[in-house]
Amino acid sequence: MSGAVPPSAPPPQRSDFPHFLAIPTRWMDQDPYGHVNNVQYYAFFDTVVNEHLIRTAGLDVAATREIGLVVETQCRFLKEINFPQTVQAGIRVVKLGNSSIAYEIGLFRDEETDPAAFGRFVHVYVDRETRATVRVPERVREAVAPLRIEAAG
Repeated sequence: MSGAVPPSAPPPQRSDFPHFLAIPTRWMDQDPYGHVNNVQYYAFFDTVVNEHLIRTAGLDVAATREIGLVVETQCRFLKEINFPQTVQAGIRVVKLGNSSIAYEIGLFRDEETDPAAFGRFVHVYVDRETRATVRVPERVREAVAPLRIEAAG
């Protein structure tokens, strides 16, 4: 099983996420259809995960020996996000394996409790030089421990 979020499952609410990052939308995030373009949702995912790792695990993207490569992403678009709005990006960890971490991300418009989008983001840790799979570093495990939840189903 891929771990994908079933489309019929109700998305989690704001209270289901232990950590948030406020990300203001920018004028340039909108597309000709008048809403934030779908590619920006994935940028929000990347931002909330990596901001947490930089701040709490001391991730140095230029020098850290073990790096997390994104091997899977998924997004369910539920409501439009527009400019100017602040995206409240919530993250939680649904799986912490030997060499991988599976995150779920909720994107909320301003202070809304129902998500505008809900997604999944998986890192697999590898050696920067050889790209061989390695164990998730202890400092990263400690940083994501407060984000862990019991996986549903």
